[in-house]
Amino acid sequence: MTKNMATSQIQTVNTGADKAKLGAASAVVVASLVAFYMLDKQGSLIQWAALLVGLGVAVALFFTAESGRQLAAFGRDAWREVKKVVWPARKEAIQMTAYVFGFVLIMALFLWLTDKTLEWLFYDLILGWKK
Repeated sequence: MTKNMATSQIQTVNTGADKAKLGAASAVVVASLVAFYMLDKQGSLIQWAALLVGLGVAVALFFTAESGRQLAAFGRDAWREVKKVVWPARKEAIQMTAYVFGFVLIMALFLWLTDKTLEWLFYDLILGWKK
């Protein structure tokens, strides 16, 4: 499949109903935040209930819109790909971790030695500054 053919099959549909659902979801989020702060005298249980119910309604509205359905489909596809990953055995993971730590230790030692050598070269030999 050519690139032009692949990109020509992608269609973005933004209907008025989808835009209205996204707008309503945004409005519900704002309203739930306002309710959270307006209900501070009612107690924290009422505040958090209003916030969580409002956010739940906003999420439900979002997932009924096309953008939400695409996000859910992306999540399903990503999870399907994660299931295909061949994870290393415990022994292999420990060995690779040990290799990484060993390499980091060797590089740290190399960089420390390089730093001290350059410090000695510049400050002691060339500039003659003694500490």
